[in-house]
Amino acid sequence: MTDAARRVKSRGAVAGTRGGGAQGGGSFAAMSATSRISLSEKVVIVTGASRGIGEAIATACVEAGARVVLASRKQADLDAVAARLAGKGEVAALACHTGKADDVDALFAKAVERFGRVDGLVNNAATNPYFGPLIDTPDAAIDKTIEVNVKGYFYAARALARHARTRDGGAAIVNIASFVGLRAAPMQGIYGMTKAAVISMTQTLAVELGGSGIRVNAIAPGLVETKFAAAIVQNPMLREHVVKRTPLARHAQPTEIAGGAVYLLSDAASFTTGTTLSIDGGLTSA
Repeated sequence: MTDAARRVKSRGAVAGTRGGGAQGGGSFAAMSATSRISLSEKVVIVTGASRGIGEAIATACVEAGARVVLASRKQADLDAVAARLAGKGEVAALACHTGKADDVDALFAKAVERFGRVDGLVNNAATNPYFGPLIDTPDAAIDKTIEVNVKGYFYAARALARHARTRDGGAAIVNIASFVGLRAAPMQGIYGMTKAAVISMTQTLAVELGGSGIRVNAIAPGLVETKFAAAIVQNPMLREHVVKRTPLARHAQPTEIAGGAVYLLSDAASFTTGTTLSIDGGLTSA
């Protein structure tokens, strides 16, 4: 058998699976579009799940039928989210510093021990410790931002890929980037650089992991009302600077980002990989 034939056979083996999707439509042809936007029987890890966009995505995943692993640095904050989700579905709250490879590997090991497998990952944990001119960014802020926003995403994606390759079923990764990864980011330069790196990482992993039935996509939100973005949202001048360039003339709520993540994790996105979904009110189109 030729190498090309082996690749085709390998891709066919993951057709119709939980993460990768059907080759040539497969069994999905008989399914309605709405029935495919479901995470039933899937296990999803959401990092940065203790608040904001991460909590909104974790909640939406639970509501879509997934068993969800909530991950963030502070256990108490995760426990609070888990309590709010009590009765909606099955969740596990596991503290993890995603910027540390050993922590990430331990997170996946615990998730597999608890649920038997992992089908999806939402890389959302991020930091933005510096606001000011890029050339004045302190080295400590550079190191911290890269550690969490780039290394953390890579470590988690690597862990999922290694796990998914040990079993049938493929997987789906959703990386939360930002509109500042697609445009100039004055006063948020190091943060914007890391989000541009996330988009590049997404495209490369999509190409390299596609043959294993692992889909990799990104979401680039616009300005969202979260504690993370409070410095902009709560400053009338800064908020207006963004909103006036946004065709929908407002900022978003975290729940408006969550639907896109559920779609990209679900079988409805079975033929979608390597893309960046802008959920920004039209900001990057204006």
